[in-house]
Amino acid sequence: MEVSSKITVLFEDPFWVGIFERSCNHKYEVSKVVFGSEPKDYEIYEFILNKFNSIKFSTPVSISYKKDKKINPKRLQRKIKKEVNNKGVGTKAQLAMKTQQESNKIIYKKISKEKKEEYKKRKFLLKQKKKREKHKGH
Repeated sequence: MEVSSKITVLFEDPFWVGIFERSCNHKYEVSKVVFGSEPKDYEIYEFILNKFNSIKFSTPVSISYKKDKKINPKRLQRKIKKEVNNKGVGTKAQLAMKTQQESNKIIYKKISKEKKEEYKKRKFLLKQKKKREKHKGH
């Protein structure tokens, strides 16, 4: 079982955002956390220690891994340098966040619709009660 986690902190106007990525058993999950002002290293470390368990990750997306073969050390160093200089979020993370956003949107619409129906029902019952009260004396 191979488990890996990665955090990317970037500035999305007007806030600083942390993108948490984790992969476990060929499943890829992602979460976006808004920090607000620019976080210091120790603040990020503290956040990971205290609040990592409460982060809600997206639904797992299956990914396929190529079998790792021995990599030339210079190539590995170039790969590491490219990863460090990478400023944005990978497309896998964007897709996973998009699916999470869509599922949250569906859930929100369902809850909103239920609330509206409940409100209409309550209003209707109140009208009926008023109507009965009005005709009670006659």
